[in-house]
Amino acid sequence: MQNRINECFAVLRSRNEKAFIAFIAAGDPDLPRTVHLALALESAGTDILELGVPFSDPLADGLVNQLAAQRALEAGATVQGVLDCVRQIRGRSQIPIVLYTYMNPIFQFGFERFDREASDAGVDGLLLLDLPPEEDLEVQSDGLLHIRLIAPTTPPDRIEKICARAAGFIYYVSREGVTGVQSGVASSVGERVAQIRQCTKLPIAVGFGISNAEQAREVAQFADAIVVGSAIVQKIQEMSAGPDMPERIRQFVQPLVAATKVS
Repeated sequence: MQNRINECFAVLRSRNEKAFIAFIAAGDPDLPRTVHLALALESAGTDILELGVPFSDPLADGLVNQLAAQRALEAGATVQGVLDCVRQIRGRSQIPIVLYTYMNPIFQFGFERFDREASDAGVDGLLLLDLPPEEDLEVQSDGLLHIRLIAPTTPPDRIEKICARAAGFIYYVSREGVTGVQSGVASSVGERVAQIRQCTKLPIAVGFGISNAEQAREVAQFADAIVVGSAIVQKIQEMSAGPDMPERIRQFVQPLVAATKVS
């Protein structure tokens, strides 16, 4: 199914470039500034935006992203507010948007209602952290591509099953544990990406722990996309009091984007 995510990867493939995916927590420090951050990230060259839906028990997230979700909830962020935020972004941008979320917020909102309203708002993909693929009956619903996760511990037979039910791209979690800045890239990433490639023609994104241009450049040698989250979220927290925060985030992200475009 064609949507902004597929179109983005098709364009990048024609240029022999890799995608830069930026994660931020929607509503941190508040929803209006999330709109400005999204536009700043696009201006920096971000290819795909991953918006975290705030949740009180984000089991896959490290401390940096946990605190961001907490700040967003305290600032009044809700699922409906996040979808309204996407609508505001769509008024000024066509950047592909993936919602990174857990089952509980969607369950409380209502599955059918969420799929319908997210698609209407302009969301392109959904990354559900705690939904096993076997329990997800649709590869996409109402136009939302369901992104699948593969971990370092995923056995080969399960990789095949996950890839068979994936859409948009595969998200390879580069290390065991939760999200967070790391000092280096796991030595097994290249080998694991090659293994996944044998099971799918979808682009493969690598995330969890990539935090600087050197790491992004290293992973870009074998992945189709690089995801940076905690490093950006940490900068947002540090700079949130300043009126020029979106511009400073743009400046921080630019070298990371550039590192993914070096062939």
